[in-house]
Amino acid sequence: MPSYRVTMIVGTLELGVRPEEVLPTLSGAVADYTTVEASDIAIVAGAPRVTVRYTADTDEAAYLIAEQAIDGARVSVEPIAWQVTRRVEGRWESL
Repeated sequence: MPSYRVTMIVGTLELGVRPEEVLPTLSGAVADYTTVEASDIAIVAGAPRVTVRYTADTDEAAYLIAEQAIDGARVSVEPIAWQVTRRVEGRWESL
């Protein structure tokens, strides 16, 4: 089964949301639809970036899973930007 990842640049947190809650929120939102393989948070160019790797049967399903997960994350965080990538022969390609 192909591996995908959704990457979200984190903006403003909702009132009362702690920064350490962002990664479990996005991972949990993805896990509602498919198997989560890994998750990570990093600071890139001064902005927090959350990445969740997961499986999906098709590119279309992977995109829909990511879209639903981002919508779920919007409850606690404002996404500045997000993208979906697919693992192809050892590299990540944008959908």
